[in-house]
Amino acid sequence: MSWIKDNKFIVALGGGTFLGAVLLLFLGLRGSNSYEEAREKFASAAEEASGYEKLPLYPKTENRDGKTKSITEYRKSVEALQEAFKPFRPKEIKNITPQEFTTHLLAANSEVREAFEEAGTTVPEAFFVGFEGYKTSLASSKTTGILDYQLGAIKNLMLSLAKTKPTALINLFRPPLLEEQNQNFKPSGNTVARQFPVEITFSGPESSAREFLSSIVGSKDQYFVARSIRIINEKKDPPRAADAKFDKPVESKPAAESNPFGGGFVLPGDEPAQEEAAEEEAPAIKTVDTSRILSQVLGNEEVQVFVRLDLLEFLPAKKLP
Repeated sequence: MSWIKDNKFIVALGGGTFLGAVLLLFLGLRGSNSYEEAREKFASAAEEASGYEKLPLYPKTENRDGKTKSITEYRKSVEALQEAFKPFRPKEIKNITPQEFTTHLLAANSEVREAFEEAGTTVPEAFFVGFEGYKTSLASSKTTGILDYQLGAIKNLMLSLAKTKPTALINLFRPPLLEEQNQNFKPSGNTVARQFPVEITFSGPESSAREFLSSIVGSKDQYFVARSIRIINEKKDPPRAADAKFDKPVESKPAAESNPFGGGFVLPGDEPAQEEAAEEEAPAIKTVDTSRILSQVLGNEEVQVFVRLDLLEFLPAKKLP
């Protein structure tokens, strides 16, 4: 007992530590029990819900009719969607001879270049409608069918761009197809369309970009989806009022009152002195072309457009079960 009296602090500290350990142990066991109870309740509820999901629909007339109606409406919506994409679904893609594909490619390149030339659009010297790799080599006879299908779509796309009269076609990039890499396209069970990406970069007025994007949406021959678009102004700094060149006012005199019949005849009473007096009294009117000033102040610079498109080849319609 004397030791305890001599070491009261150590005894108090040890006792407090022991009591704290017992309390923590109690709380831990209690929390563990609560966790186990919650886990068991969750597992039981999940198992019960899973069982309900596996049960067949209760055989009531209301449930049966409701299910039949839902399935019928869903079938009609799917069939209507497949019918809507029918115009964009190619009837059949057949391989042609490499020489035939080369002939189609040369004709498409000439047609597109002529369209750009008429529009005043500059085109890169190496431009070959995205098929630059076939300038000096023939396509494989196993790939000509799908390549010819893609060629027709890109040609229409370039002709649509030429109609908007851009200033310059900067780049056209067509990634190689799987068939060009000795691979086969294998759609999954849920695939309804195949994607053919195309990247286009051009510069021109704002109207050119707007009209081209509108033509993509309104295409009736192919179905394009715009995946990404970037439009930047060629001038980083905004236009300043000081950049505007104001036109000099043009003085115009009001038409002098004359006889209602016009011509150079002078009616009685129309004295030259009176005409000169009228000219002196009528002030000169100064006019300015405000539309030109507005254009100069707001800016008439061009924009550069980058757009990444996907040409969608819709696969044959799937038969519903």
